[in-house]
This record gives sequence, structure tokens and C-alpha cells, in this order.
Amino acid sequence: MPLPHGQAAALLAEVPAWKLTTDGQRIRRDWRVRDFLTGLDFFRRVGELAEAEGHHPDLHLVGYRQVTIEIWTHAAGGLTENDFILAAKIDQLPLELKA
Repeated sequence: MPLPHGQAAALLAEVPAWKLTTDGQRIRRDWRVRDFLTGLDFFRRVGELAEAEGHHPDLHLVGYRQVTIEIWTHAAGGLTENDFILAAKIDQLPLELKA
């Protein structure tokens, strides 16, 4: 069962770089990375983390350096506390951004 909106909003404050999607069912973060290979390496590391957590976000790489990640719990049909935990762990991964 997904979190109520108020609870999701409170958890979102803990990961301020992430935003709710317009439908309120996912959290999303965008980065502009140094180059294509940097984006691919970031996704590899996010993938390893996600696999270890048993939680699998949507990964998007557009325009060779625009990176976006969307997280939600498929089985719950929306956001759960685990989504915010994964977002916080992703935030800890080092990443070279476009200057």
C-alpha cells in the first residue's frame, strides 16, 4: 500500500534534491553529468546499489548527459519508505557533473 501524501511529503524533505512527479506516485531527480560515459558509469553503480537493495528504479539517459532517475514501489503502486531510503543512498554516490 502506498504512503499517504502527507507522509510522502515529510519523507521528501529528507531528500530535498528529489521531487514528486506530477501524479504524486513517484520521486524523480535529474542530473547533468560530465559526459556520456560518466552517465553510464553512474547507472552501473546505481544498478549495483538497487540490486543489493532489491529495489529497481527507472533510469533515463537523454541527450548523452542528462540523467534522470524515477523511484517508486511497483508492488505498492506508489511510494513507500523504501523509495526514500534508496534515494538517500543514491545521493551518496559520487558523480561528476557538467561544469
